[in-house]
Amino acid sequence: MRLMQASHTVPLEELPDLIAEHAAAAGIRDVAVFVVDLQETVLRRLTGRGQAAGDGGQELRVSGSLPGQAYQRVDLLPEPEPARTGISAGGRRWWVAITDGVERLGVLRADTDAGDETTRASLRDLASMTALLLLSKRSFSDSYARLVRTEPMNVAAEMQWNLTPPPAYAGHGVTVGAVMEPAYQVGGDVFDYAVSGSTLHLGVFDAMGHDTTAGITANVAVAACRNARRQGASLSETSRQVEQVLTEQFANSRYVTAVLADLDMASGRLTWINRGHHLPLLVRGNRWTSELACPPAGPMGADLGLPITMATEQLEPGDRLLLYTDGIVEARDKDGKEFGRDRFVDFVRRHHSGRHTLHETLRRLMAAVMDHHDGTLDDDATVLLTEWRGGHQQELIP
Repeated sequence: MRLMQASHTVPLEELPDLIAEHAAAAGIRDVAVFVVDLQETVLRRLTGRGQAAGDGGQELRVSGSLPGQAYQRVDLLPEPEPARTGISAGGRRWWVAITDGVERLGVLRADTDAGDETTRASLRDLASMTALLLLSKRSFSDSYARLVRTEPMNVAAEMQWNLTPPPAYAGHGVTVGAVMEPAYQVGGDVFDYAVSGSTLHLGVFDAMGHDTTAGITANVAVAACRNARRQGASLSETSRQVEQVLTEQFANSRYVTAVLADLDMASGRLTWINRGHHLPLLVRGNRWTSELACPPAGPMGADLGLPITMATEQLEPGDRLLLYTDGIVEARDKDGKEFGRDRFVDFVRRHHSGRHTLHETLRRLMAAVMDHHDGTLDDDATVLLTEWRGGHQQELIP
């Protein structure tokens, strides 16, 4: 509590020293904070020095390192060699995932003289507090934005990352995860979700083109969607208002495809509309997958005048809903073979069958898609994955 109070007027750059100071008073020493980059490939130490607040700091790989394992597994892991300078007999060095709910921000390194459960609980508490402190500073910190980037970002991507909600959420019996690539050159793809009472609003948008104007179009579409939704509009009326705004701004020269959905988190009843987009996929019991049918109403902004159909589906506990854009399934290897829908679904089923969290599954999925396409996509690729637990709230957080 004293750490939280002391942090209120402290900038991001002063957090490492502040966290270490308060941790030392509790017998936790040599504390270091590492944040993950946008693509979840490296962990960079927050030192508080330089423009990115990371000068002189170590960089660790998420794949193939002990800190990376702690991050992937959302776990607390000790280093195998306890004998280190300054650590007493029986003491250990630890790596613990920094998470806010299910959003993974990085890892914490710390040394302790003991390894009992009380010590482990204190380390987890410190990591949780560190997550809250990072979240309280990152929205207005250019230093944080620089630290989590590994290459320059185009203007469209700058807009999209500032537009989207956090890539992970858990609550009310649901878990939501999202990924978006290419992280630094994204054009017209964007995802959105929001919670209102017992309703989870979901949306995936794909704007025409791959340029800055596509990014502007996507931003206008999401802003119009949120504006209508927050005024109580239905899914159909929301999409009409989005179309009206796009038509006013771009005539009919720009359009956006989308799936907009509402999930009643209490009952599991899903309603959605299709505005010229790929249909949602439903994975049930890790045994079978179905494409949820809904007649397309045409892209928003194209002004085709097609009727808007509201579709419904009753989810079962454990069902996973996949909303995605074409860049996922149409990514091609050097021989021209697509990643494909079947491989996409099979990957999610195999990796999210109890071995990995939903968010780790998405991280590995996007790495597989990028590898399939030799690291560079021809089109944006976005996935929004929602799992309804049907009241099993205790299973939401690892």
